[in-house]
Order: sequence, then structure tokens, then C-alpha cells
Amino acid sequence: MSSFETILVERPEPAIARVVMNRPDARNAQNLQMTYDLNAAFDEAVQDDAVKVIILAGNGPHFSSGHDLRPGSKNEAGVDFPPIGNWGGFAEANAHGRFAREQEIYLQITRRWRNLAKPTIAEVHGKCIAGGLMLAWACDLIIASDDAQFCDPVVTMGVCGVEWFVHPWELGPRKAKEFLFTADAWSAQEAHQLGMVNRVVPRAELSSAVLALARKIASKPSFALKLTKEAVNRSVDVMGQPAAIDQAFALHQLCHAHNLQEFGMIVDPSGLHPSVRKPPAAAE
Repeated sequence: MSSFETILVERPEPAIARVVMNRPDARNAQNLQMTYDLNAAFDEAVQDDAVKVIILAGNGPHFSSGHDLRPGSKNEAGVDFPPIGNWGGFAEANAHGRFAREQEIYLQITRRWRNLAKPTIAEVHGKCIAGGLMLAWACDLIIASDDAQFCDPVVTMGVCGVEWFVHPWELGPRKAKEFLFTADAWSAQEAHQLGMVNRVVPRAELSSAVLALARKIASKPSFALKLTKEAVNRSVDVMGQPAAIDQAFALHQLCHAHNLQEFGMIVDPSGLHPSVRKPPAAAE
């Protein structure tokens, strides 16, 4: 197994790969390095015929606090990492370059993870915020600890939700509107009632419960598992989910363009967390 800068890859059993986000000090915020580390680890697990189930978990107090909006040393999509998508145009100016970047690192790569040929389980504890939802929603099953909380507060930043917009599918349209309009968090128990979460277990039992479920799934024939996942995913696709996500992504880009004209940045700064908010310009 390869080693990575931002994640750990474990093999608790020969048929089970456990991918652990390992930026606890950043609450597992997903920077560009983590995005491509996750992609490489998922690829390795898919190509390893011994692996039948993939678990995605997070180290530290929270599953994921979302996308890391702070500038990093490796922050150029299509430059610092080889692209996985087919869009291109990363160096283009204005909306073209921004669309290309987000198409690559948010939309196409999440769709790629959603369509991995093997069953995936998100092991969610603590906070799962914004981009963290995208990570969990890309998985086939979600098992949450009883202290888990979910939230997409992106509307407070002047944008219509995260880039992988499956809120109506995961929550139902009315609850999706409520949680987006208010930016309120919802509990693991409510997520379970809404059908977004498969099971809720005590925090101390989360990893063992996920492993037990993975072990049960891994006892099934690998080809049948792959085709069952394909059958369910394609059924959802026929219902229109890919087209719905694509149109929401276009509206997401329109929000960025509006904010750039209104505030000089692609989000409304009033909705940013203080840790990523730019300091006010010094008075002349």
C-alpha cells in the first residue's frame, strides 16, 4: 500500500480497505493534496482484487469540516497534480478558469468516487460540514455516530449549496430547502429518519460497527456487489440525478460570478469563518 501526506490507508482485513483522512488539526478540511490523495487511495483499492469494500473515515474529533479555503503550497488544479477530468482550461482567466478548477476538483472527482466499482461506507463522527457532506454522500452507505452533526452553510456565503448538489435526493426537497435556507445543522438521528444515514450507533462503537457491516458485505460475491451497485446507481441516474447536479453546478458558478462583482471575491465575505476571512484593508 502506498503512503500519503494527508490520509492513512489501513487494511483491517484482507477484503476491507479503510481510508482515513488525517488532517486532525484542520478538522480534516479537504485541501487539494487530500483530494488527490483520496483519489489515488480509492484507485488502489479498486484495482486490488482482494479488496471488496472501502471504508472512508476521519481522524480526530470530526469527520470533515469541508473544503479548506486557505491558500496552500499546492493549490493549482491541473498544475500541482495531474488532472483526472476532461475539462481543461485551468489557466484561463475569470469564470473559465474558475469553472475548470471546480469542475475538476469538486464535481468530476466526486462523481468519480460515487461511481467507484466497489461498495463504499462513510464512517461519520463529529461534524460533517459542507464539502464533508460531499465526501459522505459520494459513499454508498453512511454509518454515523450518535454525536454526528451535518450542515451545509454555504448559502450564508452567497452560494446555492455545495458543488455536489444532491440535497433533494438525500434529504427530500422540503428538508433540503429548510436546511439550506437556514444553514441549520441536522443530527444523526434526523439524518437517519430522512433516509440519508443508514444506521446511528454510539460513538465508542462506530468503527467496530462499520467494520462489522463491511465484513458482512465482503462475504458476498465481488461481481454481484459491483453489478448491484451499478444497478442502483444507474436507476438513480435514469431518474435524472446527473442532469440535476450539472444544472445546480452551473447555478453555483453564477453565484460565484455575482459575488465577484458584488464583493470582489467569489463568496460573500460576511458568511466566511474568521479563520479564512481576509483582514479589512488598512485605512489610508
